[in-house]
Amino acid sequence: MTYNIAIDGPAGAGKSTIAKRVAKELSFIYVDTGAMYRAIALYLLRKGTNTDSAEAVSSALEEIRISIAYENGEQQVLLNGENVSGLIRTEEVGNMASKAAALPCVREKLLELQRELARSHDVVMDGRDIGTNILPEAQLKIYLTASADTRAKRRYSELREKGQNCDFDEIREDIIRRDEQDTNRTIAPLRQAADAVYLDSSDMTIDEVTERIKSLCREHKI
Repeated sequence: MTYNIAIDGPAGAGKSTIAKRVAKELSFIYVDTGAMYRAIALYLLRKGTNTDSAEAVSSALEEIRISIAYENGEQQVLLNGENVSGLIRTEEVGNMASKAAALPCVREKLLELQRELARSHDVVMDGRDIGTNILPEAQLKIYLTASADTRAKRRYSELREKGQNCDFDEIREDIIRRDEQDTNRTIAPLRQAADAVYLDSSDMTIDEVTERIKSLCREHKI
């Protein structure tokens, strides 16, 4: 039997950071679904694909191979054999990923890969629709969120630490726009699963959120 933990929530809520920590402490595999969508987005950007055309995107998908590798317990995303893990964290790629994720053909391409990973391993998987769509039978579902201001501050600090010039107001507006896209898309919109635990991390540290989820794991006998 495998154990699956699903963590959903809006952009900038800290899903990836928390999911990595929880997975490491539980000796589970961490699956970053957002990175898979970002890899597709990177390809679409490189090719200048018109994402308003489902036909154009579907055609591009035939040229895309996404695979997952693990190095020292860290997920690496391969796009047609190229490790693009270090290239997919820009705002431009993130915005394109949000658009691409609204297209049924893109979601279908990644759905089976994600479910197969969950069938064969104990996983912590984070994204926008893990508990509602990808892993509806997950033993523990978390809806992790934070205020738009908190998420913008975190993203601003992260980019500044990387030496990137950025504007707080632009980041905040981008987060609000991403929320709008993700919650209103027709296919698998961002929403809290009926049986998910709501967790607002606005006033919590990474350690506090991690401990809270580990406590929930114990309650669910994971």
